[in-house]
Amino acid sequence: MNSRIKERYLRDDLPVRLGNLAANLARVSAFLTNPANHSAVDSLLSESKFFIEWSAAETEVEIAAELIEMQVQIARWQIRLTSILNDPAQQVQVAEQARQWSNRVLHVSGLTQAA
Repeated sequence: MNSRIKERYLRDDLPVRLGNLAANLARVSAFLTNPANHSAVDSLLSESKFFIEWSAAETEVEIAAELIEMQVQIARWQIRLTSILNDPAQQVQVAEQARQWSNRVLHVSGLTQAA
């Protein structure tokens, strides 16, 4: 991934970075079930893995472990992405998991409590 993207991402505080990860996961969830957006899914998944890599070490151990589990599953999705994109049942399943993770990451970011 571009070093400028990493530098820009790391300028934000951890809660904002986690919010960006949550937004990416929400986009994955929405894009999976809309064929017009399938081309963006792989990029969003790759970017999400980097966001986790660049943020997990700064979180509590339990949160870091959750994030790393997400990262591993995202990598698995990428390996099977063609199959997922060609199977509506898999799209729904992956979209639901991504949505749940998005909600979880947003919660641990603390951004929803500030509102």
